[in-house]
Amino acid sequence: MKDLLLAIDNGTQSVRALLFDLRGNLRAKAQVPITPYVSPRPGWAEQDPLYFWHALTQACRQLWAQPDVDKSAIAALAVTTQRSTVINVDREGQPLRPAIVWPDQRRTEGLPPVRGPWGALFKLLGITETVAYLQAETEANWIRIHQPEIWANTYKYMYLSGYLNYKLTGRFADSVGCQVGYMPFDYKKLRWAAPHDWKWLAIPMPQEMLMELVPPAEVLGEITAQAAAATGLPAGLPVIAAAADKACEVLGAGGLAPHIGSLSYGTTATINVTRTKYTEVIPLIPPYPAAVPGHYSLEVQIYRGYWMVRWFKEEFGHVEQLMAKEMGTTPEALFDALVEQAPPSSAGLLLQPYWTPGLRQPGLEARGAIIGFNAEHTRAHLYRAILEGLAYALREGLERIERRTHSHITELRVSGGGSQSNAALQLTADIFGLPTIRPHTYETSGLGAAIVAAVGMKLHPDFESAVRQMTRVGQVFTPHPDTHEIYDALYHRVYRQMYRRLKPLYEEIRAITHGR
Repeated sequence: MKDLLLAIDNGTQSVRALLFDLRGNLRAKAQVPITPYVSPRPGWAEQDPLYFWHALTQACRQLWAQPDVDKSAIAALAVTTQRSTVINVDREGQPLRPAIVWPDQRRTEGLPPVRGPWGALFKLLGITETVAYLQAETEANWIRIHQPEIWANTYKYMYLSGYLNYKLTGRFADSVGCQVGYMPFDYKKLRWAAPHDWKWLAIPMPQEMLMELVPPAEVLGEITAQAAAATGLPAGLPVIAAAADKACEVLGAGGLAPHIGSLSYGTTATINVTRTKYTEVIPLIPPYPAAVPGHYSLEVQIYRGYWMVRWFKEEFGHVEQLMAKEMGTTPEALFDALVEQAPPSSAGLLLQPYWTPGLRQPGLEARGAIIGFNAEHTRAHLYRAILEGLAYALREGLERIERRTHSHITELRVSGGGSQSNAALQLTADIFGLPTIRPHTYETSGLGAAIVAAVGMKLHPDFESAVRQMTRVGQVFTPHPDTHEIYDALYHRVYRQMYRRLKPLYEEIRAITHGR
């Protein structure tokens, strides 16, 4: 009986081949670490697209080498990947340049503004600067201006998900659920923008350069003979359209109901809620496609959120890393102990985590800040303040979502690398004042892709049934009332005031340093 689902999860740090059964149990796993990107110039982030493909093939080969893995029992495959990594290919599907990976910071300044009726409307609404920021951030604009010969030879311009799906099926098609980034996409209607849409003026390109879009849970294609030879996958195996990694994470964590807030403690920290109604939590910032057809993932994002945790470990965590080697344990276990050395509230040390401002932050001038230092503070206080600052920022995002949707979030599910820290999840419960749940598996993005594949193959009748059968609660962290009271006061009386009080200084910094 074909009752196993294979999920390929191409994240920022690794590519994983994950085999799930219809109860959501992880039956086998192969993981290939990857170098996220190289930086040929400061601020650039690029990677050879074939590097991602070779990592995928290696992960599959490692999976088949494991005992008791029966390829003949696999019903379908679904791919989920990191978001906003873009690739140019020619008519034969060969990459024309390195992929521009999502942390890339290059900008294209001096582009002509959107003119005509749209330009007049943007000026009236006071959002001309925001649209100009979007134009400058768009990778396609940079390639078109700085590498016109590559742009002229581009047959298809796609996300990493589209590239891997093409390599597997030979079809230039991608899931609607993977469309996250700077493309002329209509997030409300979940399709490419209409011909009159302003996005074609801001991001000029012929529509035929874009991929064919397939809704989640529909068949994208089948494994070709060439892909089978490279990966060991059975030729003809159905490939089901899934969604981007955050959307699959939400689904794999069981976050289908609108009262569940799904936190992702990954390189970018996010809070997501799945809803059927299109709602812009921040004006002009659309909700992204969910992993369920016709649904939206309302998201507030703290760009480079848990990147700050890695930054701390690299800059200040050498002692724990050395001790972990000597003790035969993981650095993460010792960092959890470091959190416990500082009291809730980090003795008055507060952090605002706007390290990398952008469209989803309060303003283009926003920067990070740490306030409240005194002589008693140690590394432990700083580390705890980082975790607390991220939770404060995500709580602010939760409240934005609640205001916009006129509904309440009553529980949290947490995924991503940071979800493995008991200390981080307990302080999250205490700051939000909500039960905080660790799902039964760490591999929530892969599980989400497997759920989509199960529904697509009719192995579960619908998404509600699939989520009930394939997801469940792992560990629950309940808020401590006394600790929540302290955090609540700091959140309302200090944290919520920080941006407004510091904004004039951020603007002065931006003016003096010319935005650097």
